[in-house]
Amino acid sequence: MSHQHKKQFGQNFLNNQAVVDRIVKAIAPRADDHLVEIGPGEAALTGPLLDRVERLDIIEIDRDLIPRLTQAFGQHPAFHLHSADALRFDYAGLVKNDAPSPSLRVVGNLPYNISSPLLFHLMTFESAIIDMHFMLQKEVVERICACPGSKTFGRLSVMMQYACETEHLFDVGPDNFTPPPKVNSAIVRLKPRRTRTLNAEDPALLSKVVKQAFAQKRKTLRNNLKPLINAAALSELGIDPSMRAEQLDVEAFVRISNRLAVSGQDGAKQPNTQNANQTNENQ
Repeated sequence: MSHQHKKQFGQNFLNNQAVVDRIVKAIAPRADDHLVEIGPGEAALTGPLLDRVERLDIIEIDRDLIPRLTQAFGQHPAFHLHSADALRFDYAGLVKNDAPSPSLRVVGNLPYNISSPLLFHLMTFESAIIDMHFMLQKEVVERICACPGSKTFGRLSVMMQYACETEHLFDVGPDNFTPPPKVNSAIVRLKPRRTRTLNAEDPALLSKVVKQAFAQKRKTLRNNLKPLINAAALSELGIDPSMRAEQLDVEAFVRISNRLAVSGQDGAKQPNTQNANQTNENQ
């Protein structure tokens, strides 16, 4: 009996063995690896990965697939199945007490409808993760790997490139899936950064700055960042306030964030004292 694909889970399953082989080759699993596969679906990747590693933890939300996966792989010593939502899963809980840090290698054909939230969730566990290889919508991969100045460079680009080394590996057409999606897909490699030229003093503040900067892409930094920092402060950081957010590199966003973190205040434009006094006099 075939599996009924469910739109709410964004299920588009790989059906081309040549593509599977190419993905496995890109991952290059080693015998002592601890892999985590998100959303195995009909297990196109699961079998080849199980035969190559010491441990494979599977995260699957669709309960209808659990018996199939258990029946197919339940006797394999490397197979460990978790019926859970990948968006809420505690990946750090998979790390053994005696395991090196980081120790997890995460892979998966991610549902397109939750790909960005899932990536942000995974990055909260970056200290436990060696690398990640994902099938995503091609447009999302292009955004993740985009260069400053390009039309696709945005919030996702900045936050993922701050956290990871990113690499667009190869594209996968719709005809390689069942059912075929309406978009092209691509494989991306993400490696959490262990060292950076510039570290954000407050990662949550960095996220806030980036979100605000890209709030309205056609507006300049002077306008978008006005609630957080004034034009003079941007100029002091060597950043032209008349630029748009997509023209800045990742380190520029970190400089803005760190300026706000160190100052202990929002850095927004202070009220004009003379105008304030006039207003008080007129009240």
